[in-house]
Amino acid sequence: MEIRPFESPDENSVVDLWHRCGLVRSWNDPRQDIARKRSVQPDLFLVAVEEDRVVGTVMAGYEGHRGWVNYLAVDADHRRTGIGRALMDEAQERLGRLGCPKVNLQVRSDNGDALAFYDRIGFARDDVVSLGKRLERD
Repeated sequence: MEIRPFESPDENSVVDLWHRCGLVRSWNDPRQDIARKRSVQPDLFLVAVEEDRVVGTVMAGYEGHRGWVNYLAVDADHRRTGIGRALMDEAQERLGRLGCPKVNLQVRSDNGDALAFYDRIGFARDDVVSLGKRLERD
């Protein structure tokens, strides 16, 4: 398994993986999210590839105060093999090299498997309320 930055030919496989993992919502156009990420810190958009097949993704970013992680996805057939942990380790390593002091992420409250995964790799729940406001409609 290789972890490397996203490349243009990966797009269809990545979007398909995100759909299969239940990460895509009607208000988010995944192709637009990819285009946006490719214009800002594209080296923090990583894919895990096994036998020329995208089996995992993570999209990270750092704005000078906190790091953020989005779109962590691992193909169902490859879960519990260390790919999610490896993607998170690589994302955190890259964020750390940028001077990032803390990583934040959001998990839907009904996603027990994801919450358990993040607990296992050392993330703690912060006592915060997540707020959002769309500035652009997809």
